[in-house]
Amino acid sequence: MFKSFEPNKIFAITSKAPKYVLFLFIIVLTIGLTEALVLSPEDYKQSDAVRIMYVHVPAAWISLGIFSSLALLSVGSFIFKNKNLGLIAKSLAPSGFVFNIIALVTGSIWGKPTWGTWWAWDARITSMLILALFYGIYLLAWRIYEDKEQAIKVTSLIAILGVINVPIIKFSVDWWNTLHQPASINILSTNTAIHTSMLIPLGIMTAAFALFSILIFLMKYNTELIKLKNKGLNRL
Repeated sequence: MFKSFEPNKIFAITSKAPKYVLFLFIIVLTIGLTEALVLSPEDYKQSDAVRIMYVHVPAAWISLGIFSSLALLSVGSFIFKNKNLGLIAKSLAPSGFVFNIIALVTGSIWGKPTWGTWWAWDARITSMLILALFYGIYLLAWRIYEDKEQAIKVTSLIAILGVINVPIIKFSVDWWNTLHQPASINILSTNTAIHTSMLIPLGIMTAAFALFSILIFLMKYNTELIKLKNKGLNRL
């Protein structure tokens, strides 16, 4: 199970999945945008500028989640010597990088009316920028190394080293004095600083972004499987 997989059998399943994921994504995104832009209230301090949250926060969450997944897959590829885990990680990385950039850009847009500046070398912002650099190096390594085994080893090391930055991002607002506000949501506790009227659209938009990342992953992964089929490889 961990030593090999058959591209043809996997492709038979994954090639059909994108259309269903796309359908769900459109529905969830439509509901999420309606909730975020129309039904959710203005913030009493930030007014309509708070609506940037519905893009910024889910993008940051998905970016962190994907990079954490890259690290787990990389550890798995080392333990089980399974190249397929490396291909899955490779296929996940582009959407994680895109969401990382979205989080940085929307954070800057949100920062202008909130902090009076587009950019500040804040601990949370700086650590997110470092994460984007790790994503960039990870993707670049796949292009540099033509030997796939070498590429998997190098990118796995990058992901494992880079994941150290994930808890730094998470706890940066607690460890240092930062412009960025403290965490408003704690998944380990029922206490939250966000009202339900804002929490619901935030959750829906997060689900929409997760579906989009799955869609991009499937498209990329299917491309990798097609490359294997074209090379005449029945197993990896």
